[in-house]
Formats: sequence, structure tokens, C-alpha cells
Amino acid sequence: MKSILCHIDQKNLKEISFPYSHYLPLKTIIIFLFCSTALSIHAQENLNTSDSFIQPKKTDEMFHQRDVIDLFRTLILQKKTHDRVLHSKTKQRGLVHLSGAPSPSYSLATSFAANLTFNAAFHTANKDTTKFSTILFSPFYTVQKQLVLPIQFSIWAKNNRFNIIGDWRFLTYPEDTYGLGSLSTSNDATALDFHYVRMHTFFIMELARNLYAGPGYQLDKHWDIREIKNPINQVTDFDRYGFQSSSTSSGIAATLVYDDRANSIHPQAGNTFLDVIVRQNLTLLGSDMPATSLLIDARKYFRINRHTQNILAIWSYNWVTVAGKVPYLDLPSTGWDMYGNTGRGYVQSRFRGTMMLDLEAEYRFGILRNGLLGGVVFCNAQTYSAYPINSFDRILPGYGAGIRIKFNKFSHTNICLDYAFGLNGSNGLFVNLGEVF
Repeated sequence: MKSILCHIDQKNLKEISFPYSHYLPLKTIIIFLFCSTALSIHAQENLNTSDSFIQPKKTDEMFHQRDVIDLFRTLILQKKTHDRVLHSKTKQRGLVHLSGAPSPSYSLATSFAANLTFNAAFHTANKDTTKFSTILFSPFYTVQKQLVLPIQFSIWAKNNRFNIIGDWRFLTYPEDTYGLGSLSTSNDATALDFHYVRMHTFFIMELARNLYAGPGYQLDKHWDIREIKNPINQVTDFDRYGFQSSSTSSGIAATLVYDDRANSIHPQAGNTFLDVIVRQNLTLLGSDMPATSLLIDARKYFRINRHTQNILAIWSYNWVTVAGKVPYLDLPSTGWDMYGNTGRGYVQSRFRGTMMLDLEAEYRFGILRNGLLGGVVFCNAQTYSAYPINSFDRILPGYGAGIRIKFNKFSHTNICLDYAFGLNGSNGLFVNLGEVF
């Protein structure tokens, strides 16, 4: 789901982190794994097993796969996992695969915090003709009264005739902003505090096989915006761009989507995803100012060797302001995509501009034959336009490696632990429930 970054500024020897994350120190990862199994086991052990959910030809393959739930049953509950009924037969529809856990966390910026990561995957109709629907929910609260309530969902109707997509969140927390463009340094950091509501919703209908289009509404509202810890008499990019104590971006949108992924949580080799969104902010709908923006999200998954299940995944994420002016906090920025995953190697909001170009690649490979453990190596490159001249000054690379732990083999949900590096000593740990892209 969401990415997190525990960012170390080596020059100032301080940690910069934000509460809109799932930062888990290594000590708490074990707690996360242990606590999270309870919800998933409960969900699986109460299944109606009257119908077949796994196709017969895949029964043996699924039977030999292992996940954290199997590990918990074997090591903690002292139960064998060789239960073909439990692990291979469930209802054709109505089954909800739950993956979730309460978890403590700590960082120097947020102090102690608690979060609940929850992932539901299900079919609204026959799984052979209907894609997985997903609901992702991960509330986060810190002792410094920083609160995040995000929910993202993608609900597929029977036979994929239409899809309802939503990205809703409420935030109240501080964050650092570093100015506009790709040349900012950690010394340019200015602390902000604000409240934020986002409501992005789309209703898309099938035009042809795997091709969809439809309208949407997007609202981004910030209020009680304050600059804090700003050196006296220093004019920041936030000031130059136009300081506002509140801002509203409200607009209609249209999207064109090509998506042949059966399961967006865990795409397979050969899958393709393309989403093109045009957004028009209108003063008639409450926007502070009119503006037009374009977002292009493209993903492709390749099998490098036909003898393995290893995958090379490519992601291009491009977000530009075409016309008009967008409020500062609504400009394209690192880690502000729907799932907060762009730019591993840099803290959220590290770079910002009127235009953002981002390209990422990830090689995914298996480690254990039973599917319980896998690994990845990845790299990315992003760039942002300067202000007021829309020029791209430099490319910002990031790279790293991580492991994948099979959390739920039915929904193919992985726990993703990545460590990434960027420029000027920027580095940190990212945690996701579900693939990064």
C-alpha cells in the first residue's frame, strides 16, 4: 500500500520522516507479522467450502504454496497446513481475503505511533470472468496528534462491465517542503502544518475488452496552512509561488484506462496497465483558480526467462500542469501518487514542481520454491520543473533492493520491505502491503 521513508540527512545528522507512512523499525516487523496473522486466519477458517474457488488445474500448485498464515499455523498453532479443503475450496463469489495488522512504529519526527494496515481482496462475481476488487485502509496516529485516514478502493462489477475507483483521505500533520524544481537541498526545508481532504472518485465503463473510459470528480482541499520553523526574513518558494492559508482544487475529470491485470495487487508477466487522466479545475465547482492537468500512468510486466516466474516491471508516472495555476500543495510531488510509492530513495514531498516525470524499474524474483520468500532490485529516475521557468534542471536517481514475504497466497498479497538510496545521502526503509506497482 503506502510507502514510507525513514530519511537520513547525513549533513545535519537528523531523521526526517512523515506520519503518512507505515514506518516499521526492524524490531517491530516481527510484531507486525505475528499480529497480522490473526485477522487473516480468522477470515480463512470461516469460509464456506461448498464450491470450488481454485480451478482444479491449479489446486496442486496452490497446495504447495506457503504464506505467513501457513507459517503461523505450523510454528505457533502446531497445526499442519495440509488441509486441501481449507486451502483449495471456497466460494466462487462473496469470499473476502483479508490481510491486516495493528502495528507500533517509531521515528524521530513522529515519536511513537500506531497504525492499522488493512487489505481486502474479493470477487463480486465468478472469479474466472471478474477481476479482483480491492479495498485498502491504513489509519495512522502519532503521539504528536498527527492523524491520517486513507482509503483506496477499486470495485469491479460482474464480468468487468464497469469499475468504481476511489482515493479518499483525511490528513492532519506537518511536513517539510523544499521548494520547486530538482535543485533543492536539505537546507531549503521549510516545515508546514495543515489539514487536508482528498476525494478522487471515478466511474469507468467497458468500451472493449480491457479498455475503459468514464468521468470522475476530484477534490483537494487544504486549510489551516502554516509555515513553521522558517528562518526570519527568508523568502521561500512557497512564498514566491503564492502563500495561502487555505486552498481548494475542485474539478471534473475524464479517464481512459487499459487494464488487463486480473489482480492489481500482484500483476503477472505480460500484463499492461495504462491510465490517462485529464482534470479541469473549475471556479464554478469551488476551485480557487481554473487549471488543467494531465496524468499518464503506464505499467508493463515482462518475463525475462520462460523457465522462471521472475518479472521485470516498468512504471512511467508523468503528472503535468497543462494550463492555469494549481495551489502549491496540489502540485506534482514525490510520493503523492495514489499509493504514495513514487521516488523510493527520497522522503515524501522531497521534490515538487508544475511538471513531474518519473520512470521506475523493478526486477522481481523468487527465493524459496514454495513462494513464501522473494526478492527485488529496483531503480528510478525523476525530475521536476523549476519555477517560474518550466525547465528540467537535473535527473534525480534512486535505487535499492528488498524482500517479498507472501502474506496471503490466495490474493497474492506480499509484505514488501525495501531499502532505497537517493542523492546526497538520502536513504531509507519503505514498507508496503502489496506490490509497489
